Amino acid sequence: MIKLPISLAALLALTCPALAQDAPDAPSPVQIVAEAAREEWVEISGDDLLVMTLAPDDDGTERTVVIQLMPAPFSQGWVENIRTLARAGWYDGITVNRVQDNYVVQWGDSNYDNPEADGAAKPLPEGLEVMGEAEYTVPSFVPPASSIKRELQGAATMSGLIAAGANVDALMAEPEPAQTSEARRALADRYSRFAAFTQGWPIGGRDEEFWPVHCYGMVGVGRGMSPDTGSGAELYTVIGHAPRHLDRNIALVGRIVEGMEHLSSLPRGSGALGFYTTEESAKRTPILSVRLASDLPEAERPAFEFLSTEGETFARYAEARANRRDPFFIHPAGGADICNIPVPVRRVAD
Repeated sequence: MIKLPISLAALLALTCPALAQDAPDAPSPVQIVAEAAREEWVEISGDDLLVMTLAPDDDGTERTVVIQLMPAPFSQGWVENIRTLARAGWYDGITVNRVQDNYVVQWGDSNYDNPEADGAAKPLPEGLEVMGEAEYTVPSFVPPASSIKRELQGAATMSGLIAAGANVDALMAEPEPAQTSEARRALADRYSRFAAFTQGWPIGGRDEEFWPVHCYGMVGVGRGMSPDTGSGAELYTVIGHAPRHLDRNIALVGRIVEGMEHLSSLPRGSGALGFYTTEESAKRTPILSVRLASDLPEAERPAFEFLSTEGETFARYAEARANRRDPFFIHPAGGADICNIPVPVRRVAD
């Protein structure tokens, strides 16, 4: 359970679930998002979208997966490597090599770091950066100025201000409501002392360290044993329960925003860690191409936007996810894991 980056009123409701009983006709999270004002949606740059085209399935259905890359200051060395690899066409012709049930789907060169490798690894393009393990986290960061401005205007989240080291009590017109020790324990993240959203992404933190967290659909960089940190040539996505023990141990570089079903439904491997064995080589799904959306012809560029995590609507949405009050639910939960509050992302119509 975590402490949610929501408004003071919402936080009070979150820590006092009995209050939820007073609103039997409260809207569902989906309804809240549907009613969000246009200005609360943030456009995702084409430079931050990867379009991965898989080989068609057995019925000939085309399969496309779209990945949003991580924003600064997180994992930027790996993110730049991924852009380099995509622009070099290096990902074209690689395959999905590992599908471990309730864990991850992993893709890359089948002859790199693969127990069933039977040939030479594909040469990497020149100019890739090499990152150290310290870069799995950032020591501190300042949210965008627009985010701080919205928060100072009494909006929904305090995550950016806390992460920036701001004196929240001095900035807010009223102090945070007092909480019982039981409430604090209920909202404590087992993996970090701080858990919230910033720039549309879930993050954890403690002391002077902050990092993105392993939720469903997040994309990370495959690597070997330490001190190897991976280049970005081998990637994976989470297809099961959030493996938060990987936080700060592997670089997270993005999240799937469309086409997750094409990866989560792939046949599981029976080899070690879910790798396909030599006998299962036919199960490997070929990846035809990976391109940055900004490099595609204009007519083929997908466009997406996410709901600002600094807006009032996100605060209401997060509180509703933590305390479901729409008719089906009997008892509000009183809290939510950060990975159970997925940031809404939608495709923009042409």
